[in-house]
Amino acid sequence: MFENFTLSFSFLLLIFGLMYLVSLVLWVWMLADCLKKETDEGNTRLIWVIVIVFTYVIGAFLYYLIRRQKRIQELGR
Repeated sequence: MFENFTLSFSFLLLIFGLMYLVSLVLWVWMLADCLKKETDEGNTRLIWVIVIVFTYVIGAFLYYLIRRQKRIQELGR
């Protein structure tokens, strides 16, 4: 009876663990990208670092979608 529950719980724990790991990798990658390659004109770097740090995955995803593509087009890096 409890074997299925234990197996389901273990599978669910594995799925959430993988989701957390992927989100952590995305967060660290975007934070490092922002710190290394973002220009400091008008405090752009500081604002994006604050957004990424305080909003975690949402901020990293927003940086990836909004700013990173624009920066690559403008600066080529």
